[in-house]
Amino acid sequence: MTVQYPVMLVVAVAVGVGLAAAYRWLQRKRTSALAAVGLTTATSSPSSAGPKLGRAGLRRHLPPMLFLAALTLLLLALARPQATVPVPRVAGTVILAFDVSNSMAARDIEPSRLAAAQSAAIDFVRAQPDTVDIGVIAFGQGALTTQLPTDDHEGTIAAINRLTVAGGTSLGQAILASLTAIVGQTVSLPDPSPEAPPPDLGYWGSATIVLLSDGEDTGGPDAVAAAELAAAAGVHIETIGVGTVEGTTIEVDGYQLATALNEELLTQVAETTSGSYHRAEDARDLDAIYRSLDLRITTQDELLELTGVAVGIAVLLLTIGGLLMINWFGRIL
Repeated sequence: MTVQYPVMLVVAVAVGVGLAAAYRWLQRKRTSALAAVGLTTATSSPSSAGPKLGRAGLRRHLPPMLFLAALTLLLLALARPQATVPVPRVAGTVILAFDVSNSMAARDIEPSRLAAAQSAAIDFVRAQPDTVDIGVIAFGQGALTTQLPTDDHEGTIAAINRLTVAGGTSLGQAILASLTAIVGQTVSLPDPSPEAPPPDLGYWGSATIVLLSDGEDTGGPDAVAAAELAAAAGVHIETIGVGTVEGTTIEVDGYQLATALNEELLTQVAETTSGSYHRAEDARDLDAIYRSLDLRITTQDELLELTGVAVGIAVLLLTIGGLLMINWFGRIL
């Protein structure tokens, strides 16, 4: 515990000790004076120069003791005491990785897979406190960081609104680009030779990647190997399958292509990092999934001022002391 005004702390202790000593001295003097004329009080004995705290003594001395304690606390409050307490909060970094491949234009979710994902993601961003930094990755065959993690959530929403569909899908590249945005350095899969050590990315336990895709991986770095890198760095990946298992067809460059939700790969990626796979077959599912995402709860040490607590206790002691005085003696002083 700390105080803003240490001098007042010294004053409070000195006054409290002084008043307690003065009260004891007055009680001894009163007892001695009564003893000199052959009288004793119900709270003292002839052989004692001080008060004897039996039941009657407690009734006599408890209210003044409460008043002295209250006065000392009020003086302590003037020192502005503070304590450092851990405060739980939702915090950390969230990367929203959007699949923007051609298959995300499919309309098995209205108005389209990508449009539904964008709408739900915007609601998610608006619901987060400014203690959560949110970044945006757009991935097709490659991956592009369209918004670095930031607490500027309006900028994040603008980046989400700019997303458009094009190209193929590389889940592995999406994960590597997301890790790059989190750690602040380029992340790639390690050399496959057994002697090559894995890259040291540090530990990022407060970071989460939310991967939105239909799961149709058309090439690029191995997605599960990239997920293992994320797991080693303490990063969770929550995967959201956008689309229906039955699928639909889309037109690309004049050709009709079938597209359906691939849940197996998305589940494997999530489970590799102790994350979860979520299926979203319509816009309402997406919104519910975003609301249920398990973001990290961290604690932050914050200074809590105890002045109000000290004053409140002091007022309570004064009230109790006053009520006892009225009840026992019919007066306050």
